[in-house]
Amino acid sequence: MRSNYLFTSESVSEGHPDKVADQISDAIVDLFLSKDPEARIACETLTTTQLVVLAGEIRCKGVYENGQWAPGAEEEIERAVRDTVKRIGYEQDGFHWASFRFENNLHAQSAHIAQGVDASGNKDEGAGDQGIMFGYAADDTPDLMPATLYYSHKILETMAADRHSKAAPFLEPDAKSQVTLRYEGSTPVACTAIVVSTQHAKGYDKGEKEAELKAYVKSVVAKVIPAELLSDETVYHINPTGSFEIGGPDGDAGLTGRKIIVDTYGGASPHGGGAFSGKDPTKVDRSAAYITRYLAKNVVAAGLAQRCTIQIAYAIGVAEPLSLYVDTHGTGTVGDDKIEDAIKGISELGGLTPRGIRTHLGLNKPIYQPTAAYGHFGRKPEGDFFPWEKTDLVDKLKAAL
Repeated sequence: MRSNYLFTSESVSEGHPDKVADQISDAIVDLFLSKDPEARIACETLTTTQLVVLAGEIRCKGVYENGQWAPGAEEEIERAVRDTVKRIGYEQDGFHWASFRFENNLHAQSAHIAQGVDASGNKDEGAGDQGIMFGYAADDTPDLMPATLYYSHKILETMAADRHSKAAPFLEPDAKSQVTLRYEGSTPVACTAIVVSTQHAKGYDKGEKEAELKAYVKSVVAKVIPAELLSDETVYHINPTGSFEIGGPDGDAGLTGRKIIVDTYGGASPHGGGAFSGKDPTKVDRSAAYITRYLAKNVVAAGLAQRCTIQIAYAIGVAEPLSLYVDTHGTGTVGDDKIEDAIKGISELGGLTPRGIRTHLGLNKPIYQPTAAYGHFGRKPEGDFFPWEKTDLVDKLKAAL
């Protein structure tokens, strides 16, 4: 590991066009899972000026069967989409929750995919697709996330809360942040640069109003980032292009699944390439990424490593994972192979099959829309939400090692 280096991560707000698409897709996942816990959903969303389009494949008892929608189902879908955009806060000429055009192009799941995934006879449920998934944890922050991404998320979460509460009425929904930290070893020691671009009300790009907006952003940074990391040498780039009045889907088209690094670890970990939002938990792109985060977090929380990356791999239609790989980046207190064996020996994980993952984490529930902005990881587990952030394997891992 390098002893001294700069590392940067970015985040985007709930009003970013791609995140609008993610939140809509996960609103559809939650809607169908609330009707049928065994529903199959793969929902993609396109957003652009005054338009939202859904596309994908579904199967849901009582809602969509034999190629037919149940009475009122399509209206309920449209209502969920408009409610999502309204909650985010879009009431602009170029994108308004009440008046955008809406297209629903969801259709039946392929029978050839279903036959590989569904359990039958002595065959357990198979993975919904092939692929590799990664989980990661680091002791940079109390939530065991890379500090660069953690602070990038927190800046935008704070700004969104102030926008919703009217504490910062000049803010509009679309925004991006970026944080650069200097590390010594694996420890962040200084914040060298902050980038924040935020959509704003008319006139906040010049004069006293521009100064007010920039002072506000700096005050948010001061609340979020520990004082010992900030200094007079920290460089700020706030709305560096100038005006940012046109934003969201009106300024740039949005698509589900284009912010996979923002959703995960900010570039601090490898990524298998699969997006999360819009997918039910039979899709291992989602559920296996959650279980690997859960395992990596528990490894670090148990004091077995300062950093941990875990990879898992699947074949479509096959229940058992093809491989499990642990890398503690030279920070482990025991061998990585021993951690692998300890994980494989935890019976509650159900052999890390898709069914075992969903059962252990309780994933067949409408818990996904809150994941679709400000990251899927490093969040507080509450009730049924974010169960992969629990550290309830710590004692079992310690006992096994």
